[in-house]
Amino acid sequence: MTAVATDRLIAPHGGELVDRTGTRPDDLESLESVTLTSREVSDLDMIASGALSPLEGFMGQEDYESVLEELRLANGLPWSLPVCLAVVEAPKGDRVALADEDGRKLAVLEVMAMYTYSKETEADRSFRTTDANHPGVARLYAQKDNYLAGKVTVFDRPEPQFPELALDPGETRAAFAERGWKRVVGFQTRNPIHRAHEYLTKVALETVDGLLVHPLVGDTKGDDVPADVRVRCYRTLLDGYYPQDRVLLSAFPAAMRYAGPREAIWHAICRKNYGCSHFIVGRDHAGVGDYYGTYDAQLIFDEFEPHELDVEPMFFEHSFWCKACGSMASAKTCPHGQDEHVFLSGTKVRELLAGGAVPPEEFTRPAVAEVLIEAYRS
Repeated sequence: MTAVATDRLIAPHGGELVDRTGTRPDDLESLESVTLTSREVSDLDMIASGALSPLEGFMGQEDYESVLEELRLANGLPWSLPVCLAVVEAPKGDRVALADEDGRKLAVLEVMAMYTYSKETEADRSFRTTDANHPGVARLYAQKDNYLAGKVTVFDRPEPQFPELALDPGETRAAFAERGWKRVVGFQTRNPIHRAHEYLTKVALETVDGLLVHPLVGDTKGDDVPADVRVRCYRTLLDGYYPQDRVLLSAFPAAMRYAGPREAIWHAICRKNYGCSHFIVGRDHAGVGDYYGTYDAQLIFDEFEPHELDVEPMFFEHSFWCKACGSMASAKTCPHGQDEHVFLSGTKVRELLAGGAVPPEEFTRPAVAEVLIEAYRS
């Protein structure tokens, strides 16, 4: 019954949900081993679960170059960011074991090819900058100089950081179907949900059947709020201020790229694989510093034909509490000047929290602020 119900949901990217899980091979110990970074391990796990459908492994050169130059895989399917495995040199055999940084073997890769690449070109295309101060560019410049391509078979998946929130695309799709949802909006976040985020998710929820709050829990910058603190904030907010039967909280295991516009497309495609028909794109989505314009992450969707991505972006202006309106609003709905708007910079919020002060209720729910204050004190 659930399998039939899932057919009502949006199709995965490319038409089918990839499954690259399998059994441990008998000759595993005889294979040369390649060590993956934590980001590559998260990519590997997402390939295994189908979150990166239609990818079945790490990209070959034709797909890689097409993605950088055309925002598409070599077969023409939209795709915005490389998913590659960096190595020092080519392996000797036609199969290699893939291990995490602790030496635990997770998968086998069928070697298709090894190829060289230009880090500066990839930085320029993916991040729109070659500045090594950009965290995504810095990571790229630090990685190994060649890419190894091939299909993977994952037999030992890494332990999820939040097991109770670790739902694969097949599982979120089953959950949506069980709840009778067809139109589902996904919300990507790497920050606590403040009143502005709450407002836009609820506005989006007015037009669909359900909301997937899908916080990213992979690698982030050192000064981002730790995932465990953020998850406590999400639980507090969802338990007190959202209808339980219309919201699902699940963890998104990806690492942040901080690629701004291209990452917005990538995040949307991934959430399509999880079963979301719609995806929220706010101001400076996946941005960092001043590298991207406020709404560049929305404008990039114009580079595709209408409905070509299938998943529908929902664009939102920056939201705030307006004292004159007495409610949440945005530039599209509020006629009043900035002196009526309650807006705090990230720096100011961190100063308040570090001092044990609760930010204004118009900015964040007090229950969420208490979680953050406790974390800052410790």
